[in-house]
Amino acid sequence: MRTSWMALLVAAGFFSTCGQIRAQSSATGETKETMMAQDADPDWEVVTVKPGDPYAKADRIHLHGRHLTLENETVEILMLGGFQIQKNQIASVPEWVKTERWTVDGLADVNGEPNVSQLQSLVRKVLTERFGLKIHREQREMQVFALTVVKGGSKMTVNASDPNGLPDQHGTHGDGWAMYQYKNTSMPELALMLLSRVDRPIIDRTGLTGRYDLQLKWTTDDGHSTDPDAPPGLFTAIQEQVGLKLEPVRAMADVLVIDKVERPGAN
Repeated sequence: MRTSWMALLVAAGFFSTCGQIRAQSSATGETKETMMAQDADPDWEVVTVKPGDPYAKADRIHLHGRHLTLENETVEILMLGGFQIQKNQIASVPEWVKTERWTVDGLADVNGEPNVSQLQSLVRKVLTERFGLKIHREQREMQVFALTVVKGGSKMTVNASDPNGLPDQHGTHGDGWAMYQYKNTSMPELALMLLSRVDRPIIDRTGLTGRYDLQLKWTTDDGHSTDPDAPPGLFTAIQEQVGLKLEPVRAMADVLVIDKVERPGAN
C-alpha cells in the first residue's frame, strides 16, 4: 500500500492530503493484506530513522503487512497524521521540525496490516521513542469547521466490507477541478482526509458511526467558477453531493504544545 500522508495522511489516506492507496504483490499484482487484530496495540519490533532528501517534496507511506515505511516526512507532518490535527494546533514548534525530512522504516511487532488508528499509534510511538517528543495538551478556543448532516439526511452509501479495514481514497484532477472517491470511510477519517482542503480543524458532529462510500467533485480554482459546466466549490459539493455540511463555528480544540523534541540519534 502506498499513499501520501496528507491524503490518508492520509492515507493517509491513512490519511491524506491526496494520494492513492494500493496493495501490490510483485508476483501477481494486486493483493489484499491480512489486517491486524482490531484490539491489537502494535509497537515497533525494529525501526530505523534516517535523514530524508531535503530537495524532494514528495512524502509517501508504504505498507506491506507489518512493514511500514514513512518516506521523506517532516516531524510536523508526522504529528499532523499521528495526532489528526491541523498545523495551527501545534504550538512551540522548532523550525527544523517544519523543514527537515526523515525516512522511518521498520516492522511492527504484530502480524498483519495496521488499520488507521493502529498506524497513527505507530507514528506517535516513533515520535516518542526516536525523536524524544514530549508534549502537553491544552484546550484553546479557535475557528473550526463542524462536519454535520444536512436536514434532508446523508446521501452516502453504507460500506459493507471489512469494518476494520483502511479507508480507500482515489482522486483525479482536471483543469481547475478535482474528483475523489472515498470508500470504507468513517466520519472521523473523512474529517481527517478533508483537512488538507481547508484552513482550520474539522470536528465531527455528524453522529454517524458507520463506514461509508462517497464521491466528491468540486472546483479547485476560483478562476473557473464562471464556467457553466464547472462543478461547485468544495463546501457546496459536500452539501449537494454527499448530504453533509462544513459549518464555521468557534469551539474549543486540542492544541499540542511541544515541550521537547530532538533529532534522532544513530540507529
